[in-house]
Amino acid sequence: MANNPSYLLALDCGTQSVRALLFDREGQLLAKRQQAFQPPFYQGPGGSAELEAQHFWQALCQASKGLLRETGIDPKAIAGAALTTQRGTLLHLDGEGQPLRPAIIWPDRRRASQLPAIPWHWRLALMAAGQLGTVRHFQAEAEINWVAQHEPRVHAEAKKVGLLSAWLTLKLTGQYRDSVASQVGFLPFSYRRQAWAEPWDWKWQALKVRRDQLPELVAPCQLLGELSLDAAEATGLPAGLKLFAAGGDKQAEVLGAGVAGEELASISLGTTATITGLSHKYKEAVRFLPPYPALVPGAYCLEVQLNRGFWLLRWLLQEFGEVETQAAKAEARAAEEIVEELISAVPPGSDGLVFDPHMAPGVIYPGPEARGALVGLTDGHSRAHLYRALIEGIAYALKAGKDRLEKAKGQAFSGIRVSGGGSQSDTVMQILADVLGQPVSRPHTFEASGLGAAMAAAVGLGWYPDMAAAGEAMCHQGQCFWPQPEHQRTYQRLYQEIYKPIYGKLRPLYKRLLNWKD
Repeated sequence: MANNPSYLLALDCGTQSVRALLFDREGQLLAKRQQAFQPPFYQGPGGSAELEAQHFWQALCQASKGLLRETGIDPKAIAGAALTTQRGTLLHLDGEGQPLRPAIIWPDRRRASQLPAIPWHWRLALMAAGQLGTVRHFQAEAEINWVAQHEPRVHAEAKKVGLLSAWLTLKLTGQYRDSVASQVGFLPFSYRRQAWAEPWDWKWQALKVRRDQLPELVAPCQLLGELSLDAAEATGLPAGLKLFAAGGDKQAEVLGAGVAGEELASISLGTTATITGLSHKYKEAVRFLPPYPALVPGAYCLEVQLNRGFWLLRWLLQEFGEVETQAAKAEARAAEEIVEELISAVPPGSDGLVFDPHMAPGVIYPGPEARGALVGLTDGHSRAHLYRALIEGIAYALKAGKDRLEKAKGQAFSGIRVSGGGSQSDTVMQILADVLGQPVSRPHTFEASGLGAAMAAAVGLGWYPDMAAAGEAMCHQGQCFWPQPEHQRTYQRLYQEIYKPIYGKLRPLYKRLLNWKD
């Protein structure tokens, strides 16, 4: 078998764990090893979210070695590998590639207050476009600027600055490179050109980073490098194994869900919930919010994001679901299983209870003032209603995103593929179908982001000529859920008459609360 390598390895570094996944050329998952971060990232006071970078590397090595040990396969039977990671996680490195401080994880909510000065001509241009405030928010959100302000020694000593994907590529290959499709974050990146911004671009003045600190960018499916001797010893993988560029986990998930063309949309029901469509032309679903590079080389992911997706269910269980949590422990079941039983007994529309899930700030829509809302609460509602209203609220937000994407693209989607943790629930899938008003289906594997990365490796190896061909061969539709007309009518009315106006009507109050003090 080693003489004819036939396996693809996907290394999927998420927010809570790393998964090493072994696929065949037909996209079937043959083996999996998951290694949780120990400890998990720390959500500290003031909104900080950090994790020592070595924990990422140690978990990746343990997952890789564990996979090989449990399967007993010859590592030389692996034809190629690809890396996909969580997005927007930033590291500052010294000249040897060693982290100078813990990685700043994407949920971090700290804000810079000392913002770099933008030249007057750019300020005038941005003011004329009505975007100076948005750019100032962009600067405050940028982790690079926070480090420059609060940790000037780290800022001064950093020889390399980049995302987690770039550092893991450096650890694996010795090359400071990163995929174009991993550049999702507050960086001087041109989304239109899919390259680092031109030298004259305002982003270089807005962010405390230099071009020589950033990694070399590689297009999706192209070679990032080969596994070094040190990395081979640490991971158990063969030295010289080719590592191909994939991209951020959400972009990889789109491909792994079976969306390689413009006719389908992908919904991810993970910690963050997203709805994404592909476009071969630069288009903005929300004005001034750029589309991200796709794993399809040269294409764009038009994405509408709900910053707090199925994390909200965990939050609700943690804060208000003691009964369900204790029952789950007593019955040796997951609390989510009990929640599914509860919401199945509540009628569609939750007896008039509507939840707006925009509980985390955004940049433009929702804006930095964003907050959640629960509308229609009465003493006749129970915790079961709260759980169902939360799921329906996420579905409403995704429907609003779908409307934006279709308007930007100028065409309706013919189908919806759904992946992520929430997609494992039949009840959630049915609610989505009813709210969206069209069939939704799962991909054949739950590990959609890993499959998308494996597809990038397959194209890089020349097994398939492009991502469309790889998708045809490696992505297979799973169970499909069809909208129920009566439920669809209920949801359509609640969506149009109640959900859609909520945020706009409450936004002025949210803005007052943003600056509210005792």
